[in-house]
Amino acid sequence: MRVGAATLSGGIFGLVGTLCFFVAFGTDYWLVASDNCGPHAWPTPTTPAKDANGTEIQLWETLTASPPASLSLLHEGFFWRCGFQVEPTAHATLATLFTNQPESKVCVHGYLFPLPVALGPVPHPSYDATAVFRGFWTVLIVLGLVGALTGGFLLVCGVPFVSHKLHTLAGAFLIAAACLFLFTLLLFVLWMEAMDVERYVLQERGEACPGARVSVLYGLSFMAAAAGVPLELVSGMVFMLVGRALRARK
Repeated sequence: MRVGAATLSGGIFGLVGTLCFFVAFGTDYWLVASDNCGPHAWPTPTTPAKDANGTEIQLWETLTASPPASLSLLHEGFFWRCGFQVEPTAHATLATLFTNQPESKVCVHGYLFPLPVALGPVPHPSYDATAVFRGFWTVLIVLGLVGALTGGFLLVCGVPFVSHKLHTLAGAFLIAAACLFLFTLLLFVLWMEAMDVERYVLQERGEACPGARVSVLYGLSFMAAAAGVPLELVSGMVFMLVGRALRARK
């Protein structure tokens, strides 16, 4: 009876924790920022042209969010980096929710977020040498999801057959997933607190308004990941204990 109750509670914790990880991974609200520097203008590739020698040249055009307003909002995640204009009195977090998305929103791919991304041709003047560390963030979050899914799959296979080995192995995978997401959060906090995030938010626009006021917040995706870490950790520990109990019975 105790083993069954522990398995049920551990499964609930693990399921909720994994859902939190998926929400954090699939939503683009790790960073929420606002500034008064005007509309976002991000370069995007156009149809390649050819020079006199027949060599293709990649041309770039600028996408600008419009109409302009006195407050620009930015939200970013693993997949997208989006910006749009709102009224000066708008709350940054509330304005970036799904129900408040304006037609003027402009998004670019952000697969290697959170560390600075070089926009436009490479080498680019705004390129930051710390961008090499963004790869670690990507690897950690992907491995964390794989670990959580693997642990859940092992539990599905192990519970019907009361296998102590699968319970123990699943618990180890869940704990590993929690640790990987914890490292992901620590890397993100380190970037937010130690790097020049205001320069990253403004990108090229900062040259036109050096005195811009920038507000940077931790978004809902970050909070979802932070909530999932202890849930996944508790779930993993519970299933490792269940595995020991099942082994002791045999």
